[in-house]
Amino acid sequence: MRDDDTKFPQSAAAASTNRSADGGSSVRHRASRELHVPSWVRTLPSVVEERAKRWATDAPAWLRSRDWSQVRAQLNSRKLRVTVATGIIGVLGFAAFAETGAATSGPVTALSPMAAAHAEAQRAEAAEAPASRAERADAGSAKAAGTEQKKSTKDGAAAQKPAAKAPAAVQKPAPKKAPAKLAPVAGLSQVQTENAAAIVRAGAKNGVPQRGMVIAVATAMQESTLLNRASEVLPESKQYPHQGTGWDHDSVGLFQQRTSSGWGPVASLMQPEYAATKFYQGLMQVPGWDTMPLTYAAQAVQVSAFPEAYAKHEGAANAVVKALLQQGVANG
Repeated sequence: MRDDDTKFPQSAAAASTNRSADGGSSVRHRASRELHVPSWVRTLPSVVEERAKRWATDAPAWLRSRDWSQVRAQLNSRKLRVTVATGIIGVLGFAAFAETGAATSGPVTALSPMAAAHAEAQRAEAAEAPASRAERADAGSAKAAGTEQKKSTKDGAAAQKPAAKAPAAVQKPAPKKAPAKLAPVAGLSQVQTENAAAIVRAGAKNGVPQRGMVIAVATAMQESTLLNRASEVLPESKQYPHQGTGWDHDSVGLFQQRTSSGWGPVASLMQPEYAATKFYQGLMQVPGWDTMPLTYAAQAVQVSAFPEAYAKHEGAANAVVKALLQQGVANG
């Protein structure tokens, strides 16, 4: 460690004493000028000297060999005080931070120029932050507006598209035309012709050949004159559509079949096609019905008291069946 104080800057008091040795006017003139110099600048040489003593042992060789007399002379110069002060304050601040390792925990009474500059940078950054947030908000608003505009454009395009065509109304099938009225055949009335057609239609549905149809029509001509008759003995039969009445026990319908003999219920026997079907079922059970005389075949089914009565209707029945088949009754 150096003990020679001559090589370090003089203290502020020594400098003042030396300045006092000058002439009165010179002293007053210098004093008037130093009134404008800050106190920390005037004490700067002493601070530097103190710091230099503390660093003498730890300072590098080039710093210890420094000629401090020149530094003292320069620091005593007023022209360089202000210029050098700024640089030295930065060095002092850095040295203080290196010694303590961190900022003191006590309240800060004053900021160094470096700290002030850092605080100013933070204030500037904080001032820019709202603007940045405002810019981001503006950017978000612009993006939302763009999205809304795209949505409006899409909705407009969708509105301009032609509306989907409504499904065509389902067309209901046209109602079936009622079968054309049959022309009376072989001297029969319209009602008799319709009843004969029901007998032929039932034979076609059951696969009965034309010969069987002729036998059935001839039998109905003899039993009911081809009229769907009710029975005065069986009042129930008169509840159904009928075309006259008879008195032969409970015999009803085109074939004067008796419900008491097991031909079927009255309501069914009053239906021409049902009655004809029941007759065909009985005829199909007669062996050789298709080769025997018509009257015998009919009698085998009906078991009438007048077995020869059916023979006289064979010609007319043959003409009726042929005429109805020509009108397409079997296909109805």
